[in-house]
Amino acid sequence: MLIVMGYMHVGPADLAEFYSDLKQLAITARQRQGNISYDAALDDTESGRLLIAERWADQVALTSHLLAEDTLAFIERWQSRMRGDIRKYDASNERELGGE
Repeated sequence: MLIVMGYMHVGPADLAEFYSDLKQLAITARQRQGNISYDAALDDTESGRLLIAERWADQVALTSHLLAEDTLAFIERWQSRMRGDIRKYDASNERELGGE
């Protein structure tokens, strides 16, 4: 499993529009084969910071999402107005939170 996690920043004036567009992308992404979860949360509205958290079954699924037409359109639309620090992590030992 791959975990994609980090922060995305947009100008506070663009935040409502960005978040609306991102919610639409999330609806589609959650239906893609290999998607386990795809979520974003407003972290700080004054600075325009969002927390991004995604889980994908494997790199093939994530790459398919990143190359999908709607994902590319979203990036094209927002790339000049957003910045982020989002990382990808490999998870090979998933277990319940209370487990050892």
